[in-house]
Amino acid sequence: MNAFVEFFATHGIVLLTYAVMIGLLVGSFLNVVIYRLPKMMERDWRMQCHEFLDMPPPATAGSGFDVFNLAKPDSHCPHCKHRISALENIPVFSYLWQRGKCKHCQAPISLRYPIMECVTAALSCLVVAYYGLSWLTLALLVFTWILIVLTMIDVDHQLLPDDLTLPLLWLGLLVNIKGAVVPLPDAVLGAIGGYLVLWVVYWAFKLLTGKEGMGYGDFKLLAALGAWLGWQSLPLVILLSSLVGAIVGISLIMFKGHKRDVPIPFGPYLAFAGFLALLWGHMLTGKLYSLLS
Repeated sequence: MNAFVEFFATHGIVLLTYAVMIGLLVGSFLNVVIYRLPKMMERDWRMQCHEFLDMPPPATAGSGFDVFNLAKPDSHCPHCKHRISALENIPVFSYLWQRGKCKHCQAPISLRYPIMECVTAALSCLVVAYYGLSWLTLALLVFTWILIVLTMIDVDHQLLPDDLTLPLLWLGLLVNIKGAVVPLPDAVLGAIGGYLVLWVVYWAFKLLTGKEGMGYGDFKLLAALGAWLGWQSLPLVILLSSLVGAIVGISLIMFKGHKRDVPIPFGPYLAFAGFLALLWGHMLTGKLYSLLS
C-alpha cells in the first residue's frame, strides 16, 4: 500500500490521469442520477397519493416502466428505446464517435451529457491535485459529485432532494469526527448555523412580502456545507452565492427577458460557493476580511 501511495506521489501526472478517467466514468453515472432521481421521487409521490386516497396505483406510477431506479431499466435512447450498449456508453468518446446521434435512429443526443462528464472530470482533477492521494480526497470527491447532482437537479426542477442533502450533511459530520477538514465542534456549529441563517432569511422575507423567497432544501444544503467546511466558511459561502446569484439574476432579467416573478434556483450558487470554499476558502476568507478591515 505504501509503495502504491509513493508511486502516485512521485508520478503526479499519472494520478491526475486516473482522476480524469474516474471523473469521466462517474460523470456518466451522475447523468443517470440527475435524470432519474426526480422521476423516482415523482413515482414515489404518486404512489403515496394513490395509497392515501385509497386508489389503486397505475402499474408504472408515472415513470413508464414497471421497475424504475438508478439501475433499471438499462440505458436506452429516449426516442426509439434502443438499448445503449457498453461501446455506445463510453464517456465523451462514444458521443464524438457517433457524432452526437443515436446509433439506431439517428436522433440527436443532448450535448449536456458529455459536458457533465467533462465537468465532473475537471472538478475531480482539481480536488485530487489540491489534496493528493488520501482517504480524505475520496470523501471530498463524493462531496463534489453530490454538489454536481444537486446543482443540475435544482436547475431542472428547482428541487434539492433530501435523499442527497441529508446524507451530505451527515457525511460531513462523520468526516470531521477527527477534524479531517475542520474540528468537529466547528462542523456542528456550521451545520446548525447554515440551517438557521437561511431559515431566518426565509421567514423575514415571508413576513415582509408574504412570499417564499427560497425552499427548505437551500437551508439543508447550506447546513451540509457548514458541516463539511465549518462555521467560519459560512460568511464566505453566503457572500459568494448571493453575489453570483445577483449577477446571474440581473443578467437574465436584462438580456434574456426573464420575468421578475419567476423563481431562480439558489442551490447552484450555494454549491458553486461551497466548492470554491473547499479549495480556496482560506485565501478568499483572508481577502474578504482584509477588504472589510
